[in-house]
Amino acid sequence: MKLNKSEIANLIPHREPMLLIDELTNIVKLKSATAIMYVKKDAFFVNGHFPNNPVVPGVLIVEAFGQAAAALTAHGIDRKEFEDKLVFLMSVEKARFRNPVVPDCKLELKIEAVRSHGRVWKYKGEAFVQGKRMADAQWSATIVDKNN
Repeated sequence: MKLNKSEIANLIPHREPMLLIDELTNIVKLKSATAIMYVKKDAFFVNGHFPNNPVVPGVLIVEAFGQAAAALTAHGIDRKEFEDKLVFLMSVEKARFRNPVVPDCKLELKIEAVRSHGRVWKYKGEAFVQGKRMADAQWSATIVDKNN
């Protein structure tokens, strides 16, 4: 099972330039997936982080983890459960940035749903470029009504 960017956009509210993940592959319903983020030379952060030596900001890697988890969850649950709802990060734990991620690469984010309790979900993930681990984190998210 594979989702493209437009299918992901149907599941989560993020839009350009903040829709960071391009594909969701290897989907195991409500369990795990691999998100692909094509880091391009013309990405919106390149000119400012850092000029002449661009690096993907760590917070964007964490955001991509969160988007991948939200898409995995929305894809696996009944549409009524996330329609008119938003997924918000609650906490980010043990985030480690092991190697800089530079433009013109394919960042693979392997994520796993660790557990859920009601509307609160806990995840963990690892990010790789060409098989080399670049970052890892654990995080929690919750599903809330859009009106709140």
